[in-house]
Amino acid sequence: MGSMRYGYKASAEQFTPAELLDLVVEAERVGFDSAFISDHLQPWRHEGGHAPNALTWLGMAVERTSTIVLGTSVLTPTLRYHPAVIAQAFATLGQVHPGRFILGVGTGEALNEHAIGVPFPEGPERFARLRESVRLIRQLWKDDLVTFEGEYYSTDGATIYDKPPGPIPIYVAGGGPATTRYAGRVADGHICTSGKGDAYYQETIIPNLEEGIEKGGRDGADVDRMIEIKVSYDRDPERALENTRFWAALSLTPDQKQSVHSPTEMQRLADELPIEQVAKRWIVSSDAQETADAIQHYVDLGFTHLVFHGPGQDQQRFLDQFAEDVLPLLKKGA
Repeated sequence: MGSMRYGYKASAEQFTPAELLDLVVEAERVGFDSAFISDHLQPWRHEGGHAPNALTWLGMAVERTSTIVLGTSVLTPTLRYHPAVIAQAFATLGQVHPGRFILGVGTGEALNEHAIGVPFPEGPERFARLRESVRLIRQLWKDDLVTFEGEYYSTDGATIYDKPPGPIPIYVAGGGPATTRYAGRVADGHICTSGKGDAYYQETIIPNLEEGIEKGGRDGADVDRMIEIKVSYDRDPERALENTRFWAALSLTPDQKQSVHSPTEMQRLADELPIEQVAKRWIVSSDAQETADAIQHYVDLGFTHLVFHGPGQDQQRFLDQFAEDVLPLLKKGA
């Protein structure tokens, strides 16, 4: 896991399932190693928003591609889904295409659960549910007749009859100290996002991840350090800036993102933000070397799996320009 990997974020909130399939084929063609899709029931915006089912989409995407590793960034295996259903779904995917999948998990957002009447508990309970679900998923992949009595989930002699031929990596998305330590202790990878300032990575992410790895008695190379890098690269500087507009919701406060459960309200709040504030979360540039240098900074911080999220509507243009101009510079410097 020590070598650098470059991934593509398939923006489920922005494109139709069919468009995303074409884009993941292109991502593989131009040289990306992985592609990740988020699993939302509701998108960040009502107008122009999309929310395909990630599990269904992964099954189609793997048949359309041949080498690219596919995963969720992220799926919540605790509220809309019973963990056993996720264990079964990924086991099925892994049976047919071993070595092609990563299960990326997180504690979730109200936006996804509220619409179907699923209670959305406070952070500590969501985190406890996540830990329990990961334990159950792994046990179901390994053992037969699993009787599991947890605080939140239980199974009675459950068996996944078509198990994956090998372990499927589980990556945990963690933005705070506790989830990051947990990822270091038990997960195959940790997921975080870019654009939050050096202090955040140097004081929260890296030390807590290292502490978790040490507490788990693991080798640092056992944990893939994945970061979703928000990069609006375009040879036209004006376009690079304007492309960030669709993703204005990312610049809302964490409290707003956790508590707002309506795409229309999320859109209203996001549209009130000035473009300068929206763009702050992104590397915005029309200069390839400048972009590569800004990305290299995350490599210097210790991240090993860079997943690039381009915000524009014309993703073919982003993939072509990024692969031609920026990716070779990154691979040369690796």
